[in-house]
Amino acid sequence: MPDSGGSRAQRAHIPTTGTGADDRPVPHGDAGALSVDPAAPQVTAPAGLPGPAAKAARRTGLLVTMVLGGLTALPPLSMDMYLPALPAVTDSLSAPAATVQLTLTACLAGMALGQLVVGPMSDRWGRRKPLLLGMVVYVLATAICALAPTAELLIGFRLLQGLAGAAGIVIARAMVRDLYDGVEMARFFSTLMLISGVAPVIAPVIGGQVLRITDWRGIFVVLTVVGIVLTLVVWKWLHETLPPADRHTGGGADALRTMRGLLADRVFTGYMVAGGLAFAVLFAYIAASPFVVQEIYGASPQTFSLLFGLNSIGLITVGQINGKLLVGRISLDKVLGFGLAVIVLAAVALLLMTTGVFGEVGLVPVAAGLFVLMSAMGLAMPNTNAQALMRTKHAAGSASALLGTSSFLIGAVASPLVGIAGEDTAVPMALVQVVCAVAAVACFLLLCRPWQRAGREAGGL
Repeated sequence: MPDSGGSRAQRAHIPTTGTGADDRPVPHGDAGALSVDPAAPQVTAPAGLPGPAAKAARRTGLLVTMVLGGLTALPPLSMDMYLPALPAVTDSLSAPAATVQLTLTACLAGMALGQLVVGPMSDRWGRRKPLLLGMVVYVLATAICALAPTAELLIGFRLLQGLAGAAGIVIARAMVRDLYDGVEMARFFSTLMLISGVAPVIAPVIGGQVLRITDWRGIFVVLTVVGIVLTLVVWKWLHETLPPADRHTGGGADALRTMRGLLADRVFTGYMVAGGLAFAVLFAYIAASPFVVQEIYGASPQTFSLLFGLNSIGLITVGQINGKLLVGRISLDKVLGFGLAVIVLAAVALLLMTTGVFGEVGLVPVAAGLFVLMSAMGLAMPNTNAQALMRTKHAAGSASALLGTSSFLIGAVASPLVGIAGEDTAVPMALVQVVCAVAAVACFLLLCRPWQRAGREAGGL
């Protein structure tokens, strides 16, 4: 496994031109990005750079961090702006709630399947070209969603939107693996959670405000504009992070062999599945909460947006505690185990409340349970990604694809289950969350076996 030092450039003292520590050429413009520790209070440049070059390195590193954050923010933005509009879409298209929820499922399934294609592509052809292609198709598909006349066509275009949007998700995560190792990678994921976490905070609020001045189609118009801006930023400022010497030259068969080898790694698979099941807990909340909060408890779209934003703030805050205070001081496995345990307890509490064990409960206790559950995701999600990717040096795109695909596929399966009993009960949401949370803990303990690795590390192995 890689060591837990800083970024690769900081350890190798990569210059702005010339060659890196392994004598491979370093593209001009990437060195500044490679030299940045985004979790540090101040971004630093490699030693020996003159003042103007150091400032340029800081600006480049900050820009790359913001762009990667924007790419990881696009999926929650695409999902969460749309959430307050679900009841309105149901009425507008004269479709049942279960059918409209399939628009979420289709987008998730597209993002899952698209990652399986884009991830290996980025290992072979570099990160930039597949990313730009995916962003262009995403913009076109999102614009078409605004014109969909039926629920069936909306489902189809959301599938295409997800397939194209997968490029941003998988390549952003692969770029992090290109740049960082170990503890610094975990910190970077926590930093990305801070940036991308702004999206679920503001997205439902924006969606609710858009619904006040136009209908649900206006939400897709806004998303189209966001996609265009992000595509232009990527095209102009995001440099390649995978040198030609590190790219895979094989075709589809080679990609399949690489993925098969990754899945044969029991520990990698354990983190992958545990992370996917934790994501399913999160997505059960995302898919069901508009109906639970608005239909069962009678809250307005604006109140729902406020509660959703508060929950997202909890996730962001805990994620930053993870990156700034816990990572490097406490083992990632211990932090991850604690986070999963809190998720289980919160899900069980929600199930007891929704089944009437505590009698008739109002919105406040249920909202409190959801807040605790969402906040604990700040310990689970960045650490499962970091621990899994630390086991992959030369296939970051394929590994990132498997991580993303498993998360989105499991989430896509969980989505329709939360509405299986109709719009008048929150029990299916809580039940799905309990089952997935307990299964995540089981995968973590049975497949990852963190105590075994802790014992080897203590013994100097």
